[in-house]
Amino acid sequence: MDNNYRILVVDDEQDLCEILKFNLETDGYAVETANSAEEALKMDIAGFDLLLLDVMMGGMSGFAMAKKLKSDPATKDIPVVFLTARDTENDTVTGFNLGADDYISKPFSIREVLVRIRAVLRRTAEKNGEQQANVLRYQGLELNLDKKTVSIDGEDVPFTKTEFEILHLLLDEKGRVFSRQELIDRIWPKDVLVLDRTVDVNITRLRKKIGKFSKCIVTRLGFGYYFDA
Repeated sequence: MDNNYRILVVDDEQDLCEILKFNLETDGYAVETANSAEEALKMDIAGFDLLLLDVMMGGMSGFAMAKKLKSDPATKDIPVVFLTARDTENDTVTGFNLGADDYISKPFSIREVLVRIRAVLRRTAEKNGEQQANVLRYQGLELNLDKKTVSIDGEDVPFTKTEFEILHLLLDEKGRVFSRQELIDRIWPKDVLVLDRTVDVNITRLRKKIGKFSKCIVTRLGFGYYFDA
């Protein structure tokens, strides 16, 4: 399963947030954290693919936050996995009645959390049919591989075929440095003469089009380009 997903961890234990963030990022996810429901609600929650939400927090509880999100059309379909130190039947029933996709009791193993998250995301992808599988995503940057379109924070951005293919390649293999010759071999037709300068020009145009994500396309002097997530 593709791990190009954004996860928001909400827990008032800062150390636990950092542990979860480290391990989820190691597993390939893009992760942000918040130490209260109030802090989380100030974020662009609609941009996340899954919420890992503590039940018992100072101020607004995880249950109250989930209820608020499920009443909002923009966030109602985001999967929610509750974390709780209270393992009671009533709490479990409450969580699932609020639309929770899973419920993990503390203390838990990181391996268990990773397995549960993969299962929830897999179910969500299956429920959405092929649409999820055909979208390559990094935060608010999305490539629809069927429609050959690019959007940033929900707004479509016009791309040439070459620009789209370069971004697709860099994003699909994040962290790998591609030399100019590799990009030429992978993107352009074999019978077309392409200079290194042509690659540089396309990269410059690509950076301008993706705006705030331009810093993710990094130049490694003497080697080439890569997408830094």
